[in-house]
Amino acid sequence: MRHLVAHRKLGRTSAHRKALLRNLCTSLVINERIVTTLPKAKELRPFVEKVVTLGRRARAMREAGSVEKAVHLTRQAASNFFAGNSGYDSRQHDPAAERTAGVAALQKITGELAERYADRPGGYTRIYKLGPRKGDGAEMALIEFVDSEKASA
Repeated sequence: MRHLVAHRKLGRTSAHRKALLRNLCTSLVINERIVTTLPKAKELRPFVEKVVTLGRRARAMREAGSVEKAVHLTRQAASNFFAGNSGYDSRQHDPAAERTAGVAALQKITGELAERYADRPGGYTRIYKLGPRKGDGAEMALIEFVDSEKASA
């Protein structure tokens, strides 16, 4: 029996699974829709919902004037994205370089997405089943943000 066993292992070690979810979360936030396997999409949904809620709360705290709490919530949200490249590829050495995916995702979470879902109490994502993949028969799914311009296109 699976009593008190909360999450899927997805055939990976815990570190690999966390990295996978962080990458999927970053891709979903930047692109607003991704195609992946159904178990990965189902595991990603609560992960992304928590990140969007943290972004919403950070934006609300910033608007209320509580900068310290906003910074704390933003850093909590940032822990769900990869920090990005460091060393010679960073903006420190080339100020004109493009933002890394993690920084861009964090800005989008605390900006555009926080504004879009300010009045929504949850349920920011939806999952569509796409059927089996041709190569190995894995059940595929599309996960996207609701009320997205890209989702309706």
